[in-house]
Amino acid sequence: MSRRSFPIIILAAGASRRMRGRDKLLEIVDGLPLLRQQAMKALEVSSGPVLIALPAIPHPRYDALDGLSVQTIPVPDADEGMNASLRAAIAALPDDVPCAMLFLADLPDLTVNDLQKVADAINLSSDTLVWRGVTQDGAPGHPIVFRSDLFNAFKALHGDSGGREVIALAKDRITLVPLAGDRARRDLDTPEEWAAWRAEQKDKNGT
Repeated sequence: MSRRSFPIIILAAGASRRMRGRDKLLEIVDGLPLLRQQAMKALEVSSGPVLIALPAIPHPRYDALDGLSVQTIPVPDADEGMNASLRAAIAALPDDVPCAMLFLADLPDLTVNDLQKVADAINLSSDTLVWRGVTQDGAPGHPIVFRSDLFNAFKALHGDSGGREVIALAKDRITLVPLAGDRARRDLDTPEEWAAWRAEQKDKNGT
């Protein structure tokens, strides 16, 4: 697998409100907190900077990233919604990058190969503005790569739209990259969803 050099943004500033006191990004997956797993996947795919949008300091999610070569981006207004994280992370990108990948931290089924597949689709000599992972049924998901032409549009975002307005600006200049199953979209927001997911993992692994 070849490593390319582009920034990767991981959105991890949400409050996990539906987890009833647990933090979904600190749930243990394969022996490590999910957030750390996601950061490690990003580091494996790109030699560029990995930026992680997080709640304001102090927060235990920072401890989950100890020792990793990532750039943490505190988002003091994270309660506004996902777009606060997008604004902060895009603003922190180096000035000269031609594109950046982003994905949500709470998608545990996304694999390194999924990220790599979307990365391999990037063609900066084309007129494409967005490269996006989709489910095997074509439902849009993550990761998403934005060309730098769209970065300024993030400054105007507010609320919790997740950047849909920026994607809309790309119109038909979007390349969709199919990923197996529903890995591009399946997030786990409640204890019940986590319990169901863990049961599925046991069945797959025969344990």
